[in-house]
Amino acid sequence: MNLRVLGCHGGELPNCRSTCFLVDGVMALDAGSLTSTLSLEELCKVDDIVLTHSHFDHVKDLPMMADLIVGRRSSPVNVHSSEECIATLRKNMFNNVLWPDFTAIPDRKNPVLRLKPFKSGSSFKVGRYTFKSIPVDHPVESCGFVISDGHSSLGMSGDTGPTEQLWKVLNKGEELEGPAARDQLPQQAAAAGRHLGPTHARKRSKANSGSSTTERVKVLSTIEPASAPLA
Repeated sequence: MNLRVLGCHGGELPNCRSTCFLVDGVMALDAGSLTSTLSLEELCKVDDIVLTHSHFDHVKDLPMMADLIVGRRSSPVNVHSSEECIATLRKNMFNNVLWPDFTAIPDRKNPVLRLKPFKSGSSFKVGRYTFKSIPVDHPVESCGFVISDGHSSLGMSGDTGPTEQLWKVLNKGEELEGPAARDQLPQQAAAAGRHLGPTHARKRSKANSGSSTTERVKVLSTIEPASAPLA
């Protein structure tokens, strides 16, 4: 899998973009920086978007993307997320109040966006990729993922506080390239908002030194832009 980091911060300032990863040019993991980084041509090639949870910094580019690509694709962009997250998007985003309902534009048979819920903890297919969702610790329903294309696998935590199940699943992956574990906040603030702080993430990534995946595990750490050292 070709993984392109479009954004990995918990907020936005110049040179800091919200969470979004692009896989093989056709699938996005979270939607925090799609329209701020991709060209219109690149946006139109994205067939699927998989969301870890409903918080704004992970979904904020969905409305603008929908508006930009309307009439430019022959099929809907599929937006996959947990049942709770999909319900939140329907009620609070694509409700014809905050933003037009692009799940019904131009019509419900062939909309710009198609919302596809999955049950937290289940496995499901997205194109040629297989996803295993793992519930993690966050104020809203949130999932980490193990994603496989049949040749390699990628682990992604999304936003989470300390969580054991995620690491147990990741450490079973024989083909795991490495988890994109997201440390959104400095350590002290992280605990209050149930985010994985840098210290805890590094401890957990080193805690399984006997695992066959240890050499391949990498932890991507990010913090709030306002907490980053000034240049």
